[in-house]
This record gives sequence, C-alpha cells and structure tokens, in this order.
Amino acid sequence: MYVYQDPSSGGEWACAAPCPRLSPGVVRYRGYRLALDAPRRRLELPTATVALVLNFEHELLLSDAVRSPDARQGPEVARAHRSLVSGLRTSATVGEHGGRLCGMEIVLAPWAAFTLFGTTLQGCSERIVDAGELLGRRFDELLESLAGLPGWAERFQRLDTVLTSWADGGPGCPPQVMWAWDQLVGTSGRVRIGQVAEATGWGPRQFENRFRQHIGVPPKSAARILRLQRALGLLARGIPPVEAAGTAGFYDQAHLTREVTAMTGRPPTRLLAARRAAPPGAGARDRLDGHVTSVLLPA
Repeated sequence: MYVYQDPSSGGEWACAAPCPRLSPGVVRYRGYRLALDAPRRRLELPTATVALVLNFEHELLLSDAVRSPDARQGPEVARAHRSLVSGLRTSATVGEHGGRLCGMEIVLAPWAAFTLFGTTLQGCSERIVDAGELLGRRFDELLESLAGLPGWAERFQRLDTVLTSWADGGPGCPPQVMWAWDQLVGTSGRVRIGQVAEATGWGPRQFENRFRQHIGVPPKSAARILRLQRALGLLARGIPPVEAAGTAGFYDQAHLTREVTAMTGRPPTRLLAARRAAPPGAGARDRLDGHVTSVLLPA
C-alpha cells in the first residue's frame, strides 16, 4: 500500500494492488480524502477500464465533456452521484465536487467487471450509472462496511474479501472474448477487428454481440479508446505529434488531432497544456500508472 499526503491541500490518497486471486481483472484500489477550500473540477478521459466509485461523504457532479453538434440538444446538465459505475466511454466526462470528498475507487478490467457485477455491461456503455441501482443491496452493504472501518489498510483488506466472494459467485467471461480483449490491449487497438473476429470462430455479428455483452462497447469503440490512450501517453512523454500519430495507429497528425478533440472536447495541445498547468501538489491523480486519465480544470 502507498499513501500520499499533500500538506498544502490537506488531501490524502492511498493506492493498493488487490490480492493475487483477483489479479489481473481487478487492477487497482484507490482511497481518497480531500479537504479543499474551493471546488475542484477534473476532466476524466476515456480509458479501457471500468470504475466502481464509492463515496462515503458528499457527491460528485458529472457531465459530458463532449456534446453533439446537433442543435436540438440543450446545454449539458450535470448529474449528482454519491456512488457510481463508469463503464467504457468514447467521450470524456467532467467531474466536480465542492472541495470535500472521501471515498474509494476500484479500477477493473471490463471482463472482470462482468463477472463481479454478475450482469451484462451494455447498460454501462457510454454512460455512468448509480452503483446501488446496478448492484443492489450487496453494494449498499459494501459501502456501509467500508465507511465504518478505521483506515485504508482495513478497507483494502475488506475489498479483497468481498470481491473474491463476488468473483467466486459470478458468471465467467467466454474465453473467446477474453482472448479478443487481450489482442486489442496488446496492440493498443491497432489489430484488425475482422481478423480477431475470425479467429474466435464466431461470425462478425455474433462476435460483436458477445463482445458488447461482456465488455460494454463494440470492438471498434474499444480500439478507439486504446489508441487514444496510447497517443496521449506518447504526447505526454514529449514524443512529436507526427511520430505519436503513426505509432498509435492514426493516419497522420491531423487524424490524431481530430480524434483527440472528438473524444475529449479539446485538441491535444490544449489538453496537455492544462495537464502541465496543474499546481504543485495537485498531481495528475491518474487511475492507471503510465496513462493520461485525468486533467485538472480551472474551478
């Protein structure tokens, strides 16, 4: 377990890996306790993970960072969530809170989320859902149990116990879907979807339906998310945009710029400038090491 405390803001973050029985499907545990004097806004970027967020105190306001050009759509309305499940999304989300927040986040591979939750992930596709509505009474019991424990170590241990029980009693993900997911992740979304579908032995439509049921989004959407994350990671390390575009599977720099803008609401230069402008101590607070998953925004 690793704990980071920021004296300037009064914030505390704790991170831990799950027990070996839950790996690699349960990626990471994070605990947080924030005591800021002002509201905070963050841009949460698309990632190839499912997040289960459990807040002990206060609420998050969440809204889409990217709006359709359809003029019939009105302004985006932020929705309040105490606890939530965020499935795979191809568009970024803006999260805001009043400055005080305490809770935990469980980062999951989507196929593991299917097993743990015991339900199809299609209902979580491209949206954020209330955790209690999706998981029922067992979620309420978990939240109450975690909130009553004295520290992060005890909470992480409780998560190991509860999630192991959920995993043992949950439905398995078909090996063809897990293999297909590994192909996408291993190539950062650059593999040809048709080749993957053919290798599973399923027809194209059956493959897409099975993939969506257990992962939450179509294979092409998953590939877009993985390519975006690959490109942002390269750009954040200072790789020139032209080189980053080719390495991440985009036709050229213009294609990369269009995709980043379409999925995050900001072109790459503006997105990374906002990330670099975060004040000392704010940090990126990325939910995945080595990935660009979060950007602090002006309040």
